[in-house]
Amino acid sequence: MPDESLIRRTPWPESASRPLGTPIQPSVVYASPDPDTLDAQYAGEQPGYTYAREGHPNADVLARKIDALEGATGGLITGSGMAAVTAALMGVLKAGDHVLGGDQLYGRSLRLLNQDLPRFGIATTLADFTDAAAVEAALRPETRMILMEVVSNPTLRVADLPGIARLARARGILLAVDNTFTTPRAIRPLEHGADIVIHSVTKILAGHSDATLGYVAATDAAIRRAIYDFAVTTGMTPSPFDCWLAERGLYSFELRYDRAEANAAALAEHLAGLPGMKRVLYPTRPDHPDHNRAAALLGGRGGHMVSFEIAGGRDAANRLTRAAPDIAFAPTLGDIGTTLSHPASSSHRGLSAEARAALGISEGFFRASVGVEEIGLLTAEFTAAVDAATRG
Repeated sequence: MPDESLIRRTPWPESASRPLGTPIQPSVVYASPDPDTLDAQYAGEQPGYTYAREGHPNADVLARKIDALEGATGGLITGSGMAAVTAALMGVLKAGDHVLGGDQLYGRSLRLLNQDLPRFGIATTLADFTDAAAVEAALRPETRMILMEVVSNPTLRVADLPGIARLARARGILLAVDNTFTTPRAIRPLEHGADIVIHSVTKILAGHSDATLGYVAATDAAIRRAIYDFAVTTGMTPSPFDCWLAERGLYSFELRYDRAEANAAALAEHLAGLPGMKRVLYPTRPDHPDHNRAAALLGGRGGHMVSFEIAGGRDAANRLTRAAPDIAFAPTLGDIGTTLSHPASSSHRGLSAEARAALGISEGFFRASVGVEEIGLLTAEFTAAVDAATRG
């Protein structure tokens, strides 16, 4: 074999059978036979791939699976959840537009609205999305998009999605819903009037804290194209390997979600009975402020997130996390195992103490992303942790 032949690509072996597992395709570029074929691919007249920044097979396989979960068409995988949020906003909005966001959006989404969009001439306002009247009062003639989460992070308030969707439809405003917390297992926003649905696939969809990805889909083809063009131009490319990992995670998504949800409901009930517990937030509990709305909108599903507040300040918070070494203290959610986060020192650290207090986030406030462990193990670990925190 001549030495120079080593640099030529070897054709993929043919096989009468097919692989059961999805192959990983890390190729950056794809070779076409001639300019006419390449033109036809770019024109959408022939299928195929050209350059990985513009799309690759592993991303498309993953996108079609999430499309099926959400009842969407033509969803796009991005390099992170915030890339998906950014593409949805910047792909559609222009200088002079106004965006109305929920006042309890994910921390980086709040930063995007409050600090970054205004630099590009896009005005933003925040409102209480549990109150459709407050949302209506905050709308402007130039409002182009509403950005919301059905269940807020980390206080688990339930937005008035039906009321907000009616407002958006009546005024011709785009409604974008970040469905990361609730997931299509609990609600499919497009069926409730949303125009755009967004996910941080990094979280419970992938489910194993080893892939960083986002997803965004729109009902209108022109909006889908605008989001796609912005994402491709700005290089929000997802890793083929991460897409492969996330697809693998999706196979067990429904099983993981249901088990974690059952654990979360049981853990919330257990926490509520512990000494030193100031409050427990879980949507299906009768004492949740949006209990009736959650029951109607989420069909009785409470999700896998539980938030709670203990007596005491930062010292008590430190004691709690140190007394639970096997519960990962980490600013994430959706892992197969339970994780614990402290919004005052992570997702909402950028807010003043007064702003956090207005949202109900104190130094003793925690958010648990409940996993699939044995519930007896979780209740024992949290009991010991809360006891350590309150005893001092």
